Amino acid sequence: MANFIPLSIPNFCGNEKKYVDDALEGAWVSTSGAKVGDMEKAVADYVHMPRAVAANSGTSALHLSAMAAGIRRGDEVLVPALTFIAAVNPVTRYIGAEPVFIGCDDSLCMDPAAAEDFCANHCTLRADGLYNNKTGARVAAIMVVHVFGNMADMPAFRRIAAKYHLVLMEDATEALGTYYTEGELAGKFAGTMGDTGAYSFNGNKIITTGAGGMMVSNHADWAERAKHLSTQAKIDEVQFTHDMVGYNYRMTNVQACLGLAQMELLEGFIAHKKERYEQYKAALDGVKGFKILPFREGIRPNYWFYSLILPDGMSRDGVIHRLSEQKIQTRPVWALINEQCDYGRNEAYALEKARYYRDHIVNLPCSTNLTAEDCTRVIEAVLAL
Repeated sequence: MANFIPLSIPNFCGNEKKYVDDALEGAWVSTSGAKVGDMEKAVADYVHMPRAVAANSGTSALHLSAMAAGIRRGDEVLVPALTFIAAVNPVTRYIGAEPVFIGCDDSLCMDPAAAEDFCANHCTLRADGLYNNKTGARVAAIMVVHVFGNMADMPAFRRIAAKYHLVLMEDATEALGTYYTEGELAGKFAGTMGDTGAYSFNGNKIITTGAGGMMVSNHADWAERAKHLSTQAKIDEVQFTHDMVGYNYRMTNVQACLGLAQMELLEGFIAHKKERYEQYKAALDGVKGFKILPFREGIRPNYWFYSLILPDGMSRDGVIHRLSEQKIQTRPVWALINEQCDYGRNEAYALEKARYYRDHIVNLPCSTNLTAEDCTRVIEAVLAL
């Protein structure tokens, strides 16, 4: 009987057990312990940033980013409509801010042309910032998401942010390891080109700490504020005094041990995922109307997810069901956020491509230990649809 092929699972094939055992033997298992600082330094060094702030999730890292950036209750933030809802909740609803939803381009990332159109034709730039003509609210920031390890068009978004005096936030929770190889930002990693960046180490990400995240910033004082907020804003360890409302967003020492071992494996994981991506692409792209979503030119992606674009008329949910019957786990992209919770009352622009990709994409198995044989089995199942 054929084995189950999961969508994306952790791969512990390095020093994870050794480092965790060391922590257990030393009884450093909670939010104190040297490995948290070591993990912060490992990530900062890898993405060429001066400082990184550990958190207990990518969601927490985004919330810390928004608070450090000074986003206020009543502000508006330009966000993608096509992304995971945890990208939007912490930078808007947690703060008391409001989202303005922007559609995607063919990378699945936010469309800079649509963002520029909103700023230019639906807002007014004043001496103290950009204001939405419809709501009268200050538009404080734009948050791009590097979807599935792809890269948003960061040169364009940097120009938009500078032109309209916006904080530029990057959700790189799916894109650790993605960087530009060409152009004005060559060598720059996803998460490091705006004012803030956030990474996730959830169990399905390219590396994992079980649950965890990391915040980086090009403003040293923002990073320090995020660190302070993540540790309950405590200013006296002995007397337990606090100077603001803080949060228990700390990463544990055991999680950091897992992360340090995973960081040692990251480049090997990316190389392996590249091989499987190319295997899928060679076998499926352009065959029977299928297409494998390409990554942006001029970047080295981390190849986190492999998106199969279905031909018109083929049922996305039907494909997912038929592959599931063969013990192959797949998933669609997310439901559009502006259609969920209470977000239906917020403005949304240029959603045509977001709706199209929502209906046409099935994400294929992509674990860092996916074998060539399992990949072949997935390919054969897809071609038999």
